[in-house]
Amino acid sequence: MAEPNVQEHVELIREVFSYANRFQDSTFVIQVDYTILDHPYLPNLVKDLVLLKQAGINTILVPGAKGRIDDVLTRYGISWESRRGIRIATIEAIPFIKMAAFDTANSLLTLLTAHNANAVIGNWVKARARGVENGIDYHESGIVERIKINQLRAVLDQGIIPVFPCIGWSATGRPYNVSSRQLASTLASELHAEKLFFITDTAGLFGKDYVIPESVDMTADGRVSRMTVSEARDFLEANRGSEAETMYELVEYACASGVHGVERIHIVDGRIEGVILKEIFSNLGLGTMVHANIYQSVRTMRQEDVPDVYRLMGPLVEQGVLVQRTEEKLSEIYPDFVVYETDGTIHGCAALHQFPSGDAEIAGVAVDPRYSHLGIGHKLISFLVEKARRLGLGRVFVLTTSTSDWFDALGFREGSREDLPEDRRLRYDETRRSRIMALDLS
Repeated sequence: MAEPNVQEHVELIREVFSYANRFQDSTFVIQVDYTILDHPYLPNLVKDLVLLKQAGINTILVPGAKGRIDDVLTRYGISWESRRGIRIATIEAIPFIKMAAFDTANSLLTLLTAHNANAVIGNWVKARARGVENGIDYHESGIVERIKINQLRAVLDQGIIPVFPCIGWSATGRPYNVSSRQLASTLASELHAEKLFFITDTAGLFGKDYVIPESVDMTADGRVSRMTVSEARDFLEANRGSEAETMYELVEYACASGVHGVERIHIVDGRIEGVILKEIFSNLGLGTMVHANIYQSVRTMRQEDVPDVYRLMGPLVEQGVLVQRTEEKLSEIYPDFVVYETDGTIHGCAALHQFPSGDAEIAGVAVDPRYSHLGIGHKLISFLVEKARRLGLGRVFVLTTSTSDWFDALGFREGSREDLPEDRRLRYDETRRSRIMALDLS
């Protein structure tokens, strides 16, 4: 068995190659907040964005310009105000807003060029005036209506990275200040992008700040790791009144993008070195993800899964937590197993062995320790318990040496050898002295 640190590096390399192949010719839309454009790590982030392009990923960049616009307006003595997080762009301010937006885009373009990337700033955005909302006239602030997709695709086909300033134009050529986040969301939706990134100065959505649906996956530090579009809708409904807050707005755009076909929307902290590569080329993730498809799933094990499951069980066998099973044995009993799969990579497994008595044993429970905080073991057990109920079984039991408290928390109660089906009782291993935990399904 490989040393733990060596094995971890090997698994990481496997993940990177898996994702690199999967995302070949995919399209990623990346919105970068102005706070990150002003951060010391920006050159490294741009370098990573160029690596994505070199890996065959169509990369589209949308830089935020709020801070730069504030600086320019202040320098030229132009007053402004915002309502509900939206800048009121007066006719006097719009030329300066336009200048600042293009200046920000050009700064990003310069960094891309320094890393030998071909990039271009374009005017592919059609917009309309936001108009008057709730009695507030937003003047030259606009809403993105559509993107000139054919022109944009022609640029992408030439291997060029498009950079979008936060300016859109009306049919008559009138410029409007648009939200870079809304622009990125619209771009991702119209292009049916595989991923949309919001690179911000926050580590993601945290439960301490909002009401979070109970079904959502949370990390140990209270960060929302991922949620479905449906859960995102529930979040938005539960937190009405927070519309002007950054995280609420990001989830709102993520939800809208997911509804319109974007598979995954990531909210990540650009102040973390290499964050975008870690988020893309690893299953673990560092921020908050909203996903339109089923990101995590429990499915029936297949014959071709045997080597991966055998490798997953290895460390637990060495620790004496699991009974040794050869690959040949797993090949015989694999139909009893289910696996927890994330993007084609198996991170957990468990089996349900049935007996003629109407009982079933849950066995072979293994979870990749790097992902244990996601509650994978609980989901596997819950899945098998529900499967046993559907099969009309009366009871499930498990033999465990070190996780009895965990099963107790799941509703299992300690039993004795007399509670086991006869053929399983005869195979009880006296040397392991496993505790017997049972759950009555009736």
